[in-house]
Amino acid sequence: MRSNRAKKGIERTPNRALLLATGLSRGDFNKPFVGIASGFTDLIPGHVGMRDLERMVERGISNGGGVPFVFGVPGICDGVAMGHIGMHYSLPSRELIADIVESVAEAHALDGLILLTNCDKITPGMLMAAARLNIPCIVVTAGPMQAGVYKQKKRSLVKDTFEAVGNFKAKKISQDVLESLEMEACPGQGSCQGLYTANTMSCLTETMGMSLIDCATALAGSAKKKRIAQASGEKIVDLIKHNVTARKIMTKEAFINAIVVDMALGGSTNTVLHLPAIAREAGVELPLSLFDEISRKVPHIANIRPGGEYFMEDLEYAGGIKGVLSVLRNKLKDNRTVSGTDILEIAKMAKIENSEVIRSQKNAYHKEGGIAILYGNLAPDGCVVKQSAVKEKTMKFSGKAIVFESEEQAMKAIMDRKIKKGMVIVIRYEGPKGGPGMREMLSPTAALMGIGLGEKVALITDGRFSGGTRGPCIGHISPEAVEGGALAIVKNGDLIQIDIPKRKIGVRLTDMEIKLRLAKWKPPQMKIKKGYLKRYARMVSSANEGAVLK
Repeated sequence: MRSNRAKKGIERTPNRALLLATGLSRGDFNKPFVGIASGFTDLIPGHVGMRDLERMVERGISNGGGVPFVFGVPGICDGVAMGHIGMHYSLPSRELIADIVESVAEAHALDGLILLTNCDKITPGMLMAAARLNIPCIVVTAGPMQAGVYKQKKRSLVKDTFEAVGNFKAKKISQDVLESLEMEACPGQGSCQGLYTANTMSCLTETMGMSLIDCATALAGSAKKKRIAQASGEKIVDLIKHNVTARKIMTKEAFINAIVVDMALGGSTNTVLHLPAIAREAGVELPLSLFDEISRKVPHIANIRPGGEYFMEDLEYAGGIKGVLSVLRNKLKDNRTVSGTDILEIAKMAKIENSEVIRSQKNAYHKEGGIAILYGNLAPDGCVVKQSAVKEKTMKFSGKAIVFESEEQAMKAIMDRKIKKGMVIVIRYEGPKGGPGMREMLSPTAALMGIGLGEKVALITDGRFSGGTRGPCIGHISPEAVEGGALAIVKNGDLIQIDIPKRKIGVRLTDMEIKLRLAKWKPPQMKIKKGYLKRYARMVSSANEGAVLK
């Protein structure tokens, strides 16, 4: 056991003394030491229920013959951090989480880990740590939130609060309705109810084989979720005994399967950042072009919010990830999972209860997958759009640029009703380095939807979008503006052309015109000049490489 290096031998007498001080018995030194990396916090709805899950995981580890140790991992709620300086810290927190899990597991010589997580950057950060450590690990995601209900209609965070702000500004709803939606949209614990980043990553984690069967969609607070947590605790001890390490699960085939399911579900564009970052830690190459290659071949079979009107609870009751895998069997590569059952065998277990929530390939919502990668003179290294959430009439869009140097400037113009039909909103200096931290742009995109401009304008940025964004919104433009990408020299009135079916994006300027403008361009001063974000900006790579630290 790895833990023997901290607990066995005469020279480890002081180490054992300290461990005994925690309440351990001498008999515990003959058992595997299992860390429970818990993202519990009172700050995040997706994490507030984790105290119960910690208990169930502890019970499972003890039943399996291991010794459980809970330790804390920080988390940021993207929704609470949205629209202000807090969002600068969201993506960078992914790297901190990976480093913290690595540090504790190595310093205390843990034999294996249960990674108790749920929300946007916490799950990928923990998976990065699992791949880096390459010890037995199981991920337990705490589950989706149930839909809210107002006036006998299901409600969710993005459509019924973020977009409601625009509705209120456009005088489509009253103050009373806005306040009622605020109260009812999020009824309790769990990750936000649509296929936003948190739930997308939960689904892909189960697909990769790093969670037990049904973990991704089992609802927060449910007895089913508690049973999965306990079973995960029991199973991790078995994985330790048989040395089933994380990289034996997270193979190239596992990542390809994750992208296939991502495209079929119409998942968050943030997966294009997270999967390559996790793969890099696992020693697997996952180029941006692979996402588009797979998207061309995989139909979009589940239309969950924001693109559709179904919720995560509908996916759970329709058959969960097993059901999705069963429809996609001919697109998947076989791979082992932490459950001990290979992925294609899991696919055979499924029974689809609702063929509208999980459609067949022949009856898909769209012929192609949820995400498209565009290229052109604005994005020679690529950019990303959630095409499953774009209406057919705006798959091709051409308009004059209106340029903003930050999200705040753009949001003010939107709320002041200065954005007009046919414009292409350009938000720059919001990339990994320029932000720094590559903020999500849910506030402006949701406001545009709410005031009725969501399908009448386009928005492009070197920042990123929430999984809840819909409409012709293109993010991750690479290279980003602060590094001298062409986005830096776009001027008001320049013609921007977007063609999603042909995977093209560009500004109508010649190469010489771009070169001449760049020759006169000077990079702006860093927006944040202290602390972690200053170091992050100096070390972070481009979005097309996963925004990883180098």
